[in-house]
Amino acid sequence: MSVELNHTIIHARDNRESAEFFTDLLGLEITSEWGPFIAVELSNSITLDFATIPADKITPQHYAFLISEAEFDAAYEKIRARGIEHWADPHQKLPGEINTHDGGRGVYFLDPSGHPMELITVPYGG
Repeated sequence: MSVELNHTIIHARDNRESAEFFTDLLGLEITSEWGPFIAVELSNSITLDFATIPADKITPQHYAFLISEAEFDAAYEKIRARGIEHWADPHQKLPGEINTHDGGRGVYFLDPSGHPMELITVPYGG
């Protein structure tokens, strides 16, 4: 059997707030709720399971999402319209900008729990 990532748990201060932030930004839907999890399934069948834990127990984790140019345009417009702080780089040295790389674009921002999120239209290295 080949190995595939099936799901990952994303720690959140408020699982609903984080799941709704993510689904609203990317035009997705909450796909299920069970136990402490609110799940969002991605197009490649990987599920993000948002779980509420105490804020002081959250370790920021980086999550990068490969999306289409049209999805990037729509998400970036929401980022700008909502005044979400964003950067062209992971070190947050280029505020209010996006990056271009390998024929694509990218942007970094924080989700409500402080996880550094990244949207890219082309994988690094093309």
